[in-house]
Amino acid sequence: QVQLQESGPGLVQPSQTLFLTCTVSGASITSSIGYHGWTWIRQSPEKGLEWMGGLDYDGSTYYSPSLKSRISISRDTSKNQFSLELRSATPEDTAVYYCARDTGARTFQYDYWGQGTQVTVSS
Repeated sequence: QVQLQESGPGLVQPSQTLFLTCTVSGASITSSIGYHGWTWIRQSPEKGLEWMGGLDYDGSTYYSPSLKSRISISRDTSKNQFSLELRSATPEDTAVYYCARDTGARTFQYDYWGQGTQVTVSS
């Protein structure tokens, strides 16, 4: 059973960095079996469901062009975790943030999701 759990602050100040962590259990984020990727997705009333970026099993990253200048995804293999950094946050970044497992190598289809965490960017 693969489980993903988002964690991090629910409130971020404008211009500050939004930082979230996804803790994975039941699968190793470094495993080459299935070539699974590890991804961040967000959802808001204004933009709907938006793919943000992902991490391959080998640590390679790939990002949405619209966020490329602000986003970083990294991993802590000792904790089986991966993280999201979104710099220069604005109220438009307010959304429910999900981490999810890609079914393969950058298929952009997902078989396991975290429950999501609400992040509000506001003063």
